[in-house]
Amino acid sequence: MVRRTPPLAPFSTRMNSEAIKQDFESALVKHFSFKARLRSFLYGNASAEPPLRDPDQCSLGQWIASRQQGAYAHVPEMRALDREHRLIHKWANELMDLRLAGRQEEALAGFQEVQQQADQVVLLLRTIEGKLRTAEA
Repeated sequence: MVRRTPPLAPFSTRMNSEAIKQDFESALVKHFSFKARLRSFLYGNASAEPPLRDPDQCSLGQWIASRQQGAYAHVPEMRALDREHRLIHKWANELMDLRLAGRQEEALAGFQEVQQQADQVVLLLRTIEGKLRTAEA
């Protein structure tokens, strides 16, 4: 008789509460880094343009994609997080285009909207983390 290995449990159920916390703290750092790089770009530093423009190239986008396809695929809010993250990049692209067109003041004024959207991303990250850590308790 061939003995089969049972399928692995979702990654998050194999993580303890502290590991989940650390995983989400790393996501928050990636998110805050994005905001800092966008602000820097709007003030004239063009070196960070590609990851700012492409939600799949930025480190948070890569974190979301890997978790959404694996570890946290069972969490419905992951889809909302991906949507909100992509929306921030859409707005960031618009602000970057304004700055490149010489309309820096307008671009800087629009950063407030991105900041509000960024707060939604933080809220979703905290919500998902809370659900996962509660499930671990």
